Amino acid sequence: MKRQTFNVLFFIRKTRTVKSGETPIMLRITIQGQLAEIQLKRTIKPELWSQTKERCTGKDAKSVEVNRYIESVRLRLYDIHRILEDDNKLINPMEIKRRFLGLDVKHLMFFEVFQEHNDKCRELIGKDYAKVTISRFDTCLRYFKEMALKKHHLKDIPMKEISHAIIQDYIHFLKVQKDLQENTVIRYMKVVKKITNMALANDWMEKDPFINIRFHEQEVHKEFLTKEELETMQNKVFDVPRLDLVRDIFLFQCFTGLAFIDVSELKAEHLVSDNQGNLWIRKARQKTKVMCNIPLLDIPLAILEKYKGHLLAKKKGTLLPVPCNQKLNSYLKEIADLCGIKKNLTTHTGRHTFSTVVALANNVSLENVAKMLGHTNTKMTQRYAKVLDQSILRDMQNVRESFSTKTI
Repeated sequence: MKRQTFNVLFFIRKTRTVKSGETPIMLRITIQGQLAEIQLKRTIKPELWSQTKERCTGKDAKSVEVNRYIESVRLRLYDIHRILEDDNKLINPMEIKRRFLGLDVKHLMFFEVFQEHNDKCRELIGKDYAKVTISRFDTCLRYFKEMALKKHHLKDIPMKEISHAIIQDYIHFLKVQKDLQENTVIRYMKVVKKITNMALANDWMEKDPFINIRFHEQEVHKEFLTKEELETMQNKVFDVPRLDLVRDIFLFQCFTGLAFIDVSELKAEHLVSDNQGNLWIRKARQKTKVMCNIPLLDIPLAILEKYKGHLLAKKKGTLLPVPCNQKLNSYLKEIADLCGIKKNLTTHTGRHTFSTVVALANNVSLENVAKMLGHTNTKMTQRYAKVLDQSILRDMQNVRESFSTKTI
């Protein structure tokens, strides 16, 4: 490796003087054209300074002490430079300045900073963050620790040493060892980038490890029920009470677009009646705090009436007795089998079904769907906007009619 030029220069800054008429001694460190300056804790009379010799010309005790101090500083700087070279560390003037000033005594460690970030965010659950978001932060940290231990045999990594190569190692680990898909990997890497951006902003790192790393989300096909499948589920009679309940909760999602957490936390205070007597759900989404405005159709109204006064709902203070998400997803697969629906149903399928089949397929505008889903803009809603065969057929019928009078 080519040896770097390293120069140390002592000089005085005559434009800065103290009350005694003395001027401070300055230090300039230069490496490959980069420089850093430090004002030393020594002052002298300008007439006693020789810039050629970079020292005092006086013979008094103070001048002798200043010259000894300058030499000790010079030796200290060369010693720091040698240590950095021996350790094969990145050498620049700012790093040498930090070490000289003792700012490198406590090396910030990546996992410690990451954990502190997660803990602070945990205190903001219900305010700025949802529980599921903090869970993702914790999993991201756990996986990174696992990668560092397996590949690098490290229990923690100095913040300054989080490099492009380590980030690439983590991406590879997530894809190969954890078998995660591209979009899931991107969600984890956004968390890591949040930590490194914070470090860069606080000068804990000098180089962005994400330079030249680009992510491209893959379009994912989200399941939704067709109108026929929705009607089949609606008309199906279940002898098992738990399946009947889960079907009703799922249908409520299909006709309101509410996410699982918002259905489970739906309370009487979220129902509002307008001047025409229509009942609306007006509730801030738990995830984004964006207000949802959803007029209730007959089916969700009937479901609310069916479970009015239910013991579990009364105990929780909610309108519906909603089981945990894990149970709902498990029972939905059982319901799909009984209804002959060959799709992997989850609670989120109901939200997609509402936006696609209930709303957009019936010519509800994208803007209005966004308001009901609690999206901040229609760009988010477009992810839910699927092209249905019936929509294509309806549009092509117009084309057929316009050409029906033409003859060949």
